Amino acid sequence: MSIVAMNIAKMVDMLPESDQHLAQELIKKLVLAWDPDFTKVTPEEALQIKEAEESGFINEKEIDWNNLEKYAQ
Repeated sequence: MSIVAMNIAKMVDMLPESDQHLAQELIKKLVLAWDPDFTKVTPEEALQIKEAEESGFINEKEIDWNNLEKYAQ
Protein backbone atom coordinates (compact mmCIF):
# COMPACT_ATOMS: atom_id res chain seq x y z
CA MET A 1 0.00 0.00 0.00
CA SER A 2 1.34 3.43 -0.88
CA ILE A 3 2.21 6.04 1.75
CA VAL A 4 -0.63 8.23 0.51
CA ALA A 5 -3.13 5.38 0.87
CA MET A 6 -1.86 4.63 4.39
CA ASN A 7 -2.17 8.29 5.36
CA ILE A 8 -5.72 8.41 4.02
CA ALA A 9 -6.60 5.26 5.97
CA LYS A 10 -5.15 6.75 9.18
CA MET A 11 -7.12 9.96 8.72
CA VAL A 12 -10.36 8.12 7.99
CA ASP A 13 -9.77 5.96 11.06
CA MET A 14 -9.73 9.11 13.23
CA LEU A 15 -13.23 10.08 12.12
CA PRO A 16 -16.42 9.10 13.93
CA GLU A 17 -17.99 5.97 12.45
CA SER A 18 -20.76 7.88 10.65
CA ASP A 19 -18.19 10.10 8.96
CA GLN A 20 -16.08 7.05 8.08
CA HIS A 21 -19.04 5.76 6.05
CA LEU A 22 -19.32 9.14 4.33
CA ALA A 23 -15.61 9.09 3.48
CA GLN A 24 -15.93 5.54 2.17
CA GLU A 25 -18.78 6.53 -0.12
CA LEU A 26 -16.81 9.55 -1.37
CA ILE A 27 -13.78 7.38 -2.16
CA LYS A 28 -16.03 4.82 -3.87
CA LYS A 29 -17.52 7.62 -5.99
CA LEU A 30 -14.04 8.84 -6.95
CA VAL A 31 -12.91 5.33 -7.92
CA LEU A 32 -16.04 4.75 -10.00
CA ALA A 33 -15.51 8.08 -11.78
CA TRP A 34 -11.93 7.04 -12.55
CA ASP A 35 -12.85 3.50 -13.62
CA PRO A 36 -16.57 2.72 -13.84
CA ASP A 37 -15.96 -0.96 -14.63
CA PHE A 38 -13.03 -1.53 -12.22
CA THR A 39 -10.91 -2.62 -15.19
CA LYS A 40 -7.86 -0.41 -14.72
CA VAL A 41 -4.98 -1.65 -12.64
CA THR A 42 -2.43 0.27 -10.64
CA PRO A 43 1.27 -0.05 -11.50
CA GLU A 44 1.65 -2.35 -8.47
CA GLU A 45 -1.24 -4.56 -9.63
CA ALA A 46 0.19 -4.67 -13.16
CA LEU A 47 3.50 -5.92 -11.73
CA GLN A 48 1.69 -8.56 -9.65
CA ILE A 49 -0.24 -9.73 -12.72
CA LYS A 50 2.96 -9.93 -14.78
CA GLU A 51 4.75 -11.90 -12.06
CA ALA A 52 1.80 -14.30 -11.74
CA GLU A 53 1.64 -14.88 -15.49
CA GLU A 54 5.37 -15.60 -15.65
CA SER A 55 5.37 -17.97 -12.66
CA GLY A 56 3.63 -21.00 -14.16
CA PHE A 57 0.22 -19.38 -14.34
CA ILE A 58 -2.37 -21.58 -16.04
CA ASN A 59 -5.19 -19.99 -17.98
CA GLU A 60 -8.52 -21.29 -16.68
CA LYS A 61 -9.57 -22.07 -20.27
CA GLU A 62 -6.74 -24.61 -20.42
CA ILE A 63 -7.95 -26.51 -17.33
CA ASP A 64 -10.02 -29.66 -17.71
CA TRP A 65 -12.43 -28.92 -14.85
CA ASN A 66 -14.04 -32.36 -15.18
CA ASN A 67 -10.74 -34.17 -14.62
CA LEU A 68 -8.92 -32.19 -11.93
CA GLU A 69 -7.27 -35.33 -10.56
CA LYS A 70 -4.82 -35.27 -13.48
CA TYR A 71 -3.35 -32.07 -12.01
CA ALA A 72 -2.69 -33.60 -8.57
CA GLN A 73 0.99 -33.90 -7.78
